[in-house]
Amino acid sequence: MRVTGLLLLASCTAFAFNAPAARQLSTSRINPEAMSKLYSNDAALTSPDFTSSVTAPSRGGAAAKKSAVDVPLLAAFFFWYLGNYYYNITNKLALKAAGGKTGFPMTISSLQMGVGCIYALFMWVAPDGRKTPKINMSDIIAMLPVAFCSMGAHCASVFALSAGAVSFGQIVKSAEPAFAAVLSQFVYGKKISRAKWMCLPIVIGGVILASVKELDFAWSALIAACIANCFAAFKGNENKKLMDSDGIKDRLGSVGNQFAVTSLLAFAMSVPIFVIREGSRWGQFTELWRTNPIVSFNLIASGIYFYGYNELATLTIKKTSAVTASVANTAKRVIVIVGVALVLGESLDPIKLLGCSIGIGGVLLYSIIDTLVAKK
Repeated sequence: MRVTGLLLLASCTAFAFNAPAARQLSTSRINPEAMSKLYSNDAALTSPDFTSSVTAPSRGGAAAKKSAVDVPLLAAFFFWYLGNYYYNITNKLALKAAGGKTGFPMTISSLQMGVGCIYALFMWVAPDGRKTPKINMSDIIAMLPVAFCSMGAHCASVFALSAGAVSFGQIVKSAEPAFAAVLSQFVYGKKISRAKWMCLPIVIGGVILASVKELDFAWSALIAACIANCFAAFKGNENKKLMDSDGIKDRLGSVGNQFAVTSLLAFAMSVPIFVIREGSRWGQFTELWRTNPIVSFNLIASGIYFYGYNELATLTIKKTSAVTASVANTAKRVIVIVGVALVLGESLDPIKLLGCSIGIGGVLLYSIIDTLVAKK
């Protein structure tokens, strides 16, 4: 199947509405200007939640508040979920076709980020695209920790998914709040409430229970997913420090630019890693790329899905409350775990589902416990 440049981004989005399964991928064309508006028009996503208040004139001439559905924000959530779902499928198909954990997981993870970088650069040069950021060298240096953590989280996640089932990797990754809590408390000096600490055994217990009868269990997958959680937790704290820096938000110009610059730096950092790990087999990979369309297509598709859903997630988190974002992320994991397991034929043992429910329920409770306690 032939893939032509960045129009594949449109193909992936259109495919989500038409393809009944991941193995029946197809391409189509849409207006790139529409995609530009979806990803770059930050001003459209201004509501703190799914609804917003708008002013409408009443019969008496006075202004009356009327509730309206925030369609752009709903669309952002929908495509975030959809992109994450298809990323996990296409990523797993590419990894399996390339040999799994003994194949080229680091090469694939790096090239996925590279595909996203091509799209980011395209958005800066395209007519009616994004305005280029006005950052300086000091800003780039300040963004290096976030980019490094982003690179580490992605590469470790890809390796975890190459070594075991997608559902198992997602269950382990759902324990990220436990890692974030420890780092926030002991590294960044941000106190975590006692109520949140009490939720963590529920999360960890759920993950352990889900792992007990995991048919595709592998220590390498567990360790890699835990490393990904550590990087993701560091990334969240470093990103907050970055955005609190004077003037950097103004020089970046938009959330889309922030994610684009971070992605470019992360990709540059990932190249030496895959060269060291798998560079000696580059000839084998290029031959695989040339002769196996499952590898080439799904690598490009997963790279575009990865960039797209992460940028949309960044936008939704910025435009909603922390609780709304946490609940949405929890719901996303449930959809991905169950949906991907069904499509790829992974095990959904009752014990695994129970552990998954307990772990993700614990994450949800961790996200809202302070709000619940404060109301009493």
